[in-house]
Amino acid sequence: MKRGIQGFVLHGVLGGAAFVTLLPLLWMLSASLMPTGEATALPPRLLPTSLTLEHYRTLFTRLSVARYALNSALLASGVTLISLLLNSMAGYAFAKFRFAGRDPTFQTLLAALVIPGQVAMLPLFLMLKEMGVINTYWGVIIPGMASVFGIFLVRQYALSIPDTLLDAARIDGAGELRIYWSLVLPACAPILVTLAIFTFMGTWNDFLWPLIVLTDDRMYTLPVALANLSGEHGQDIELMMAGAVLTVLPVAVLFVALQRYYIAGILSGSLKE
Repeated sequence: MKRGIQGFVLHGVLGGAAFVTLLPLLWMLSASLMPTGEATALPPRLLPTSLTLEHYRTLFTRLSVARYALNSALLASGVTLISLLLNSMAGYAFAKFRFAGRDPTFQTLLAALVIPGQVAMLPLFLMLKEMGVINTYWGVIIPGMASVFGIFLVRQYALSIPDTLLDAARIDGAGELRIYWSLVLPACAPILVTLAIFTFMGTWNDFLWPLIVLTDDRMYTLPVALANLSGEHGQDIELMMAGAVLTVLPVAVLFVALQRYYIAGILSGSLKE
């Protein structure tokens, strides 16, 4: 009986915390469907008096949000694919290959995790300027092609791959590229899906770096375009909420669709050495 009460209380607390967490998102969705001016009415309304899709039509017909959403999708997909390839290669190499300076190099990479990303923005911008990729999509893609966190994540997971399995493949005549492609990548699939979710969501939601690198408004990503929209239509709360819904919706759908793989990757990774 006591255990049942404890379980009921625990689920009640968790349910309440989940509701409080989701409440701003639910109001954002509700406000995006309200008629103009209703979101700022007093007393505040939680639900629209009548549903309207006018704000979404305005975003797509007059404000070219579809272009910005496509820009974000292409950039996030490109960065994710390249990042998975490079991070998995580097993580596997640090986990299973022996070469001079491996451990000091990896320790140096880990030390870089404590450096805020904003500190590196100026030198990174100057480097990309010398490369001639400012105001191009490559200027957004190159900094995200590999990350210390991604390398560390894959390396820790790849340590669990049995050396005997890799040695058996080598004895059978498989080259290192074949081993990586046919054995390592399938074995690391759970953690790679987790890394893909992190990378896609991080790139999709990134605001500061695309704002710095991209100067042509036709190349803006959705968060940057939405920020500019707030400057022009800041008083139209319902329109702003509709733009926010369009920004959140793709990554929310992606996370829900892949959450079982994400959870499997996190849980299995926590059990590795």
